[in-house]
Amino acid sequence: MTLGIIGGTGFEDLGAREQQVHTPFGGITVQVGTLGGVETVFVARHGKNHRLPPHRVNYRGIISALKELGVREVLATASVGSLKQELQPGQMVLLDQFIDFTKNRSQTFFEGDGPGVVHVDMTEPYCPRLRRVLQEAASAGGLATLHEKGTYVATEGPRFETPAEIRMYRLLGGEVVGMTNVPEVVLAREAELCYAAVAVVTNWAAGISPYPLTHGEVLETMAKARSQLKELFNRAAGLLDGGNWGYCTCPHALAELGKF
Repeated sequence: MTLGIIGGTGFEDLGAREQQVHTPFGGITVQVGTLGGVETVFVARHGKNHRLPPHRVNYRGIISALKELGVREVLATASVGSLKQELQPGQMVLLDQFIDFTKNRSQTFFEGDGPGVVHVDMTEPYCPRLRRVLQEAASAGGLATLHEKGTYVATEGPRFETPAEIRMYRLLGGEVVGMTNVPEVVLAREAELCYAAVAVVTNWAAGISPYPLTHGEVLETMAKARSQLKELFNRAAGLLDGGNWGYCTCPHALAELGKF
């Protein structure tokens, strides 16, 4: 199984058969099915019925489970608030950079024991090859607006951000804000997986939106986007084995240390 899907809020079930995977970081429930003719492993980031808040998601367990099952390429979803008027609710953003404001999360598999310490390169946090595949899939499918790049600001949550924080994030170059993509993207790189994330804008962030933020509007927008996300990933899966998508360094991220 070479393809993995990590589904966030509102994208939590592909209707496939369940399987339990035991990892050094605990058990992970996955679903195994087919997408775009490719055998696929799906993981609901927040668990069934969205029971885990962002700061309690077992990010290391999820990435470890995908690696153990032979996954090499991961497509992830993320619900985000927009920091820019032109990034409107319902639109999608193909992330290319992030800024990390998380506080209390394990961000590495390498804690100094065992194989040692890793200072992994994050010049291109999201796999450029998978990003090209997703761009082509969106273009060929005539899907809803997919912005080809965007900087993700990762916050600790589970609360929403203050207007003052949003102003700061904008000054730093952030374009969307969310609570889950870090450390997931970092751990995927340490596991030498190709990883790309599509963010769905569910609302304008605090101080930009004229209304108080609610989790309900996030769920409502993600429910509307679900079918387009699934179609996007279905088309991308079908493109993975064909075409010239270029080279990436993701499978060699730990070359200095040795394999994961």
